[in-house]
Amino acid sequence: MHAAQLHRRVAWCWVQGERCSVVSRFDSALSAAHDASAAQDHPAACLYVLATPIGNLADIGLRALHVLTLADVLACEDTRHSQTLLRGYGIDKPSSAFLALHQHNETSAAAQVIVRLQSGQRVVYLSDAGTPAISDPGAKLVALVQTAGFRVIPIPGASSVTAMLSVSGCEGDGSFVFLGFLPSKSTERQKALQRLSNEPRTQVFLEAPHRIQALAKDLQALGERELSVGRELSKQFEEVARMPAQAFMEWLETHPHRAKGEFAMVLHPLALENTGLAEAERVLDLLLTELPVKTAVKLAADISGAPRNALYAWALQKKPTPGND
Repeated sequence: MHAAQLHRRVAWCWVQGERCSVVSRFDSALSAAHDASAAQDHPAACLYVLATPIGNLADIGLRALHVLTLADVLACEDTRHSQTLLRGYGIDKPSSAFLALHQHNETSAAAQVIVRLQSGQRVVYLSDAGTPAISDPGAKLVALVQTAGFRVIPIPGASSVTAMLSVSGCEGDGSFVFLGFLPSKSTERQKALQRLSNEPRTQVFLEAPHRIQALAKDLQALGERELSVGRELSKQFEEVARMPAQAFMEWLETHPHRAKGEFAMVLHPLALENTGLAEAERVLDLLLTELPVKTAVKLAADISGAPRNALYAWALQKKPTPGND
C-alpha cells in the first residue's frame, strides 16, 4: 500500500457515543512503533504469542505493530481475519506468510511452525481476538515449540478477562479463577454452576450469544450472589452491568439487543460467613494453626460437612505458603 493511500484511509472511532472520522496516518503510527520498540531485541528463531484487540482496533500495542512488521510467518486462527486486521494497520504481508493454525489442526500446524523456526524465521501466533491460548488455540503450540527447544516470547495486549475484572468492582485479595466457556450441554452446565456456587473466590467466565439465554436461566439458581456482566467489551455497543445472578435473565430480556454479542462475566467472591459455613471456617482456622493445608481441609470438611473445594480455596487465602501443602 502506497503512503498516499495510507493517508486517505479513514478509521472510525466512537467518542461519547458519537461517530467521528479520523484520517489515519499509518506510516506515522508504524514509525512510532518501531521507535518505541527499538531498545528491545526481538530475535529470530522465536515464536511470538501476540495479543490482538478484542473489538476496538485502537487497542493494539505499539510493540505488537512492530513485531507484526518483523514477522516472517504469521500463524493465525483464521488467516482471512488476520489479513484484514493487518491491512487495517497498513501492514501488508504476502499470502505465503500466513499459516492457518486452529483447534482442528494445532498439532500438525505446530510441526510446520517448528520447521520455520529451525530455518531461523520469526513466527508470530495470533488468534482472532484477545490473547492466544486463553479459551483460544495456542497452548499446545507453545508447549510443542518449547519442547523443540525454541524460545517463546509473549507480546501482551488486550484480554476480555482482565478488562472485565478491572470494571467488576470485586474486592478482596485479588485472586480469581478463570473458567473459560462453561459446558454447552444443559446438564453439564448446571453441574458446573453447582461447583461455582461452592467456590468462594472471584470467578471469570465467557459466553457466546447463541448460548447466553440458556446460561441466564441456569444462573438464577445462584440467587443473590453478585454478577458483573460485560457485553461487547471495547466495541460500539459495550455494556457493563452489575446485578444479582438471579436478575440476569430479566436484564437480558429488558432489551432484545442484549442477547447479541460476546460476553465476559464475573461472579463475585463469596465469604464463608455468607454461606452458612461460619462454623466450618472456625474449625478450619483452628486446624490451620497446627496442620498442613490439605490435612486441615480434609478434617474440617469431615467435621463440618462443608464442601472441601470451598474450604481449600479459603485455606489458600489464609495460609498461602507453598511449603504448607
